[in-house]
Amino acid sequence: MRELSDEELLRLTPKRPAAFDVFYVRHERLVVAYFRRRTTSAELAVDLTAETFVAALASAKRFRPGETPAVAWLLGIARHKLLRSIERGRVEDRARRRLGAQRLEFDDEELERVDALDTKPAHELLAALPPSQAEAVRARVLDEEPYDVIAARLRCSELVARKRVSRGLATLRDVLEER
Repeated sequence: MRELSDEELLRLTPKRPAAFDVFYVRHERLVVAYFRRRTTSAELAVDLTAETFVAALASAKRFRPGETPAVAWLLGIARHKLLRSIERGRVEDRARRRLGAQRLEFDDEELERVDALDTKPAHELLAALPPSQAEAVRARVLDEEPYDVIAARLRCSELVARKRVSRGLATLRDVLEER
C-alpha cells in the first residue's frame, strides 16, 4: 500500500483501515511539526496531532479528491483542531472519545524527540521548491493566509495560487518521504 497516493489511501480507508495506517505514518511528522511550531509544549503538540488523525480517520469516507491534495485536507483539520483548542483553552477530544481511542501517554524521551522536530526550520524544506511555489506554500500553510490574499500578492489568479500550493505540497511530501 505504500506506493498508493494519499487520495487512494483515504478512499480505501473505510473498507481497509490499514490504508489509514500508511497515511498516518506518511504524515505524522509533518503534523507534529506543524503543531510544535504553534504551541507551547511537545505534549500539547502530540495531543493535537492525535486528535487530528482521529478526526481524519473518522471523516475519511467524506474526503473527496480535488484540486487540493489530501495533505492540505489533513492540515486543514489540524488548523481547525488548533483553533478549537485555543478557543476552549484545552485540546478537544470528542473524536477520540467517539472512536473509543485511549489518550496517548509519552515519556520525557519521546517528548524530547517531538521538540527536536522543530529544529529543521520550514525554510529549509521550502528551499526544495521553486520560489513561486515556496512563497505560496509559506503564505498558505505557515502564515495561514486565504487564497485571494496570496493571489493578490503573487499577482496571479486565485486558481494559479491554489495550484502553486498544491504542487508545492506534493513536492514537499515527496521530499519528506525520501527522508
